[in-house]
Amino acid sequence: RMFFLYRKNYYGGNWASFSFSGLLSWIKENQQKTDGSDEWDDWRKLILENEEAISLSKKDKTIQHVEDFCFGDQDSAEGVEEAGALPKLPVFGTAGAEGVAQESEEAHSAVESTEPESPEPEKATGTEPASAREGSDAEITSENASSHSAALGESAGELGQTEAAPPETSAQEPKKITYSQIVREGRRFNIDLVSKLLYSRGLLIDLLIKSNVSRYAEFKNVTQILAFREGKVEQVPCSRADVFNSRQLAMVEKRMLMKFLTFCLDYEQHPDEYQDHENGTFAEFLRTRKLTPSLQHFILHSIAMVSETDCSTLEGLQATKKFLQCLGRYGNTPFLFPLYGQGEIPQCFCRLCAVFGGIYCLRHPVQCLVVDKESGRCKAIVDHFGQRISAKYFIVEDSYLSESVCTNVCYRQISRAVLITDQSVLNTGSEQQVSILTVPPVDLGKPAVCVVELCSSTMTCMKGTYLVHLTCPSTKTAREDLEPVVQKLFNLNTEKETENEELEKPRVLWAVYFNMRDSSGIDRNSYDRLPANVYVCSGPDSALGNDCAVKQAETIFQEMFPTEEFCPPAPNPEDIIYDEDEIAPEESGLSNSPETKPETSTEEMSSGGSAAVEKADNEE
Repeated sequence: RMFFLYRKNYYGGNWASFSFSGLLSWIKENQQKTDGSDEWDDWRKLILENEEAISLSKKDKTIQHVEDFCFGDQDSAEGVEEAGALPKLPVFGTAGAEGVAQESEEAHSAVESTEPESPEPEKATGTEPASAREGSDAEITSENASSHSAALGESAGELGQTEAAPPETSAQEPKKITYSQIVREGRRFNIDLVSKLLYSRGLLIDLLIKSNVSRYAEFKNVTQILAFREGKVEQVPCSRADVFNSRQLAMVEKRMLMKFLTFCLDYEQHPDEYQDHENGTFAEFLRTRKLTPSLQHFILHSIAMVSETDCSTLEGLQATKKFLQCLGRYGNTPFLFPLYGQGEIPQCFCRLCAVFGGIYCLRHPVQCLVVDKESGRCKAIVDHFGQRISAKYFIVEDSYLSESVCTNVCYRQISRAVLITDQSVLNTGSEQQVSILTVPPVDLGKPAVCVVELCSSTMTCMKGTYLVHLTCPSTKTAREDLEPVVQKLFNLNTEKETENEELEKPRVLWAVYFNMRDSSGIDRNSYDRLPANVYVCSGPDSALGNDCAVKQAETIFQEMFPTEEFCPPAPNPEDIIYDEDEIAPEESGLSNSPETKPETSTEEMSSGGSAAVEKADNEE
């Protein structure tokens, strides 16, 4: 049996999604400087003479430099009593740490517990039962069957079309969104801490289909691949139809682009065309193909999405081929996005785990690992209640490891920004667009910034707004890394009088910047004193896809159970026959999902940011 212990009061760790008020609480928590010194400290008395303890970190230190801003007047938000007395954030130029830190926890929880006036179906992240959403999903998907939303089928060829929200066709001028509206409609936001997309032929999609976990989720196609060139945002033609319908490219350029993309699909069969350039960069190789500067820009930054200086020719060809192979499986772009946010994915796996007896505990910190001195293996953990929990295997998220264990570890950082805006970065006539844009660096050697823009039909923001995620590997603080890109794409001017050029840009209503630890790629041998049966999993990496997380999960599973299949197809819940002596009737269905919160301290929750243990058969 698997036990998942979380020290936080929310699901998913750094893979989590939050409502707007939930995100404000998260911001406040990470801006406060606490060391967890109030934790129970008598756990050392439980360690026997033939045992030693490896203490774990009391505070999650994976998030740093959190700064939030409200761009505009917030006076109207003060009267929103039904949403709770939220803190008044400063206007642009002053970080919002002080305003958020002054707000009590009761005020934030009051917002999350307040139902919006609108009767439209919604989801509060991590708290709504799956059964409660079935009706709303049916209501949503029956509106219009011609949208780009997709529900993954049980086989790779099956695709169900669904509609998350009808397109907005109002001819009136868009209404000005105020801070009070964002507060009032806060539960319509599902804001991810990590921004990722799913490649339609990536490892995660294949795993979702193989394991039947895809039945618990719905997806929407990314509808636009964009490029930022010469100070303007342009749409990138990537499929054959897009190329020949494009008005941006001359006929000669269309032929050149199609010829190169065709070559990339089977470049392994033509080594003579690239082997002389294997030691060079992909950007240099593109210049030898006699492509125009605009085509080189599209391929490098929007199709291969690789660095101009650090990516080799082979890596660039592989990235281009991966992009092209994913086209057409579920739409005209290679990417899917899960409705209600990236935080849905770990919850989907958790729902299946709960069906087969997985137990998840929130607000359950772990004090230490208990190691047998003779065997050198970990035999138990001690939690903050003073309980010893024995197990055969232990999986620990990297943030739990203390500095004494991580003396030789050098972490990378990810710079993140989340914006709420009033318009799309590229208006195309449809307001329900999901877009990805890569902004190349101004200075060579610095990382490009990946921008993912989500519309309201993804169920991640309220109508009339867009949720924009910016991500890049860190060189400085998140604000220093990402604010120049924000200034290029968006209007940050809070004054009424602005230049015409700024008026054409989307206006930022609210923003937060933060740095997140990237512990992917850390070798196990870098950790000191870790027993052989303790496995370390990392948090999110900076890549756009999820391949790193899937490979890591499979590697850990195969080390523990070398003869077992990783995530085999699960039977349908209605076909499962339970032994009444071993499993209580109420544990036999989806009612025991992560969103169902029992009255006891044990709660179902999603994977990520937890310490997981597989309980031994002889445990009490």
